[in-house]
Amino acid sequence: MTGTYKSFRQSLLRGEVTCRSEVESYLGSVKSRGDLNAFLQIYDESLEAADRVDARVKEGKGGKLAGMVLGVKDVIAVKGKRLTCGSRILGDFVSVYDATVIDRLLKEDAVIIGKTNMDEFAMGSSTEYSAYGPVKNPSDTSRVPGGSSGGSAAAVAAGLCHVALGTDTGGSIRQPASFCGVIGLKPTYGRVSRYGLVAFASSFDVIGPFANSIYDAALVLEVIAGHDPLDSTSANVPVPSYTQLLERDPDSLKVGVAKETVSSGLSAEVRQAVERQLDILRSAGVEIKEVSVPHLEYSIPTYYVLATAEASSNLERYDGARYGHRSKDADELEDLYVHSRTEGFGPEVKRRIMLGTFVLSAGYYEAYYRKAQRVRRIIKEDFDKAFNTVDVIITPTAPTTAFKIGEKTSDPVQMYLSDIFTVSANLAGIPGISVPVGRDAGSMPIGVQLLGRQFEEETILNLGNFIEHSIGNMRETK
Repeated sequence: MTGTYKSFRQSLLRGEVTCRSEVESYLGSVKSRGDLNAFLQIYDESLEAADRVDARVKEGKGGKLAGMVLGVKDVIAVKGKRLTCGSRILGDFVSVYDATVIDRLLKEDAVIIGKTNMDEFAMGSSTEYSAYGPVKNPSDTSRVPGGSSGGSAAAVAAGLCHVALGTDTGGSIRQPASFCGVIGLKPTYGRVSRYGLVAFASSFDVIGPFANSIYDAALVLEVIAGHDPLDSTSANVPVPSYTQLLERDPDSLKVGVAKETVSSGLSAEVRQAVERQLDILRSAGVEIKEVSVPHLEYSIPTYYVLATAEASSNLERYDGARYGHRSKDADELEDLYVHSRTEGFGPEVKRRIMLGTFVLSAGYYEAYYRKAQRVRRIIKEDFDKAFNTVDVIITPTAPTTAFKIGEKTSDPVQMYLSDIFTVSANLAGIPGISVPVGRDAGSMPIGVQLLGRQFEEETILNLGNFIEHSIGNMRETK
C-alpha cells in the first residue's frame, strides 16, 4: 500500500500490484485504526469492484482513477447506501441515487470503500458533533481532527485510503486538512456539482478532495469538476487539465499577504511556519506583496448569520413525516414534528437552527440577514481588489494547531473562531487549498492556505505543488 495514488497507479500499470491487494490492505488498516472512528460504514463489495477494475486494467481500458481507493464524507449520496449526515434523524435513510461526483468517480474506475464520519449535517469545526462519536486526530488521539470533514481528513492522514471527499461550507475541508497534515482543496463555488450533496448552506457548500499529494487532489478535481445540468448552481466553465499545469515555474506569480491575518489569536509557531514559506517563495523569485482585505474581521459574524439562516431553511424538511427518524412518542402531527426533531437533532444543529430562525424572523431580517448579505458583497469586493494586484493570497489555514477533544465544546464562539481564516473564501466564492508545511513543538501539523481568483484552481494548485516539493527537498537535505 502506498501513500499517494500517483505512485500506486504507476505500480498498477506495470503489473507489480493489483487493485484488489490495495483495497484489502486499506480495509485492514481501517480495521486496525478503528480507534480513530474515521469511518461510519465500510463497503464489503469494494473487493468485487476492485476485481472489476483489475480486469479493465489488464484489458488496457482502465479509467483515469483506476484503482484509486476513496472514502466519502457521509453527506454525499451513494446509491443503495446509508446517508446519515452524522445524524440520528437520518440514521436509517438509504440513498436511491448517486451524487454526480460519485457517478463521475466510478466512471473513471475509482473504488469507494466506505463513508467517513463528520459533524452532524456538516455543522462543526472539530467532528465532535457526530451522533456516532467523535473522530480522533491520527497524530495525537487526544486531539480533534478538525471539522466538519474530520473523518475524511483523518482517513487520508492515517493511510486508510488514497483520497477522501469532503465538503467545505466555511472551512470544513481546509481546516481539518491543516489539523491532520494533508492536502485539502476547496474549489470555486459552482466548479463541482452539488447534486446529491445534502445541503447545509446552499450558497456556500462545495465538494472537494483530501489527498496526500497536490497531484492526487488535482487529478480528482479534473474528474469531478465541470458543468452539471442537474445542479442549477453548477457553472458552465471549461475545466483545465490541472495535473498538466502543476510543474509551471512559480516565479511569475505575485503572492499577497493580507495584513489582517496577522492577529493576536495567531500562535507563534503557525506565524513562523507562514513566514518560512514566504522566505522560500522569495528565494524562488516570487514577488511578495502586502494586500488588504479590510472587512475580513467581519467574516465570522457574517458567515454565521447567513449560513445558519440557510441551514434553518434547509433542515425544515426533516420532520419525521416523509423520511428519517420518526418519534414514537407523538399522538398528533405537531407533536410528531416536535418530538422527531428534538430526538433526531444534536445540540449544535439545534443551536444553528434556532440562530438561523431568529435572524430570518420578522423584525430581525433587515437588522441581521439583509445586512449580512451586504457585508458578504463587500468582502467579495475586497478580494476582487486584492486580486487586481496579486495572483494568490497566502494566509494561515487555522490560527492554531489541533486542540484537545472537549476543549472548546462548552464555548461555541471559540469553536467558531477556529475558522477565522477560512470562512472568507466561502463568502467570496473563491477557491482555497491547505498545504501542510511542518509541525509545532508537539508534533501537530501546521498548514498554510492559498486563495485564488474564481475558477483559477490551477494557480493555487501550481503554487501548492511548488511548496510541497520545497518541503520534500528540505527534508531530503537534512
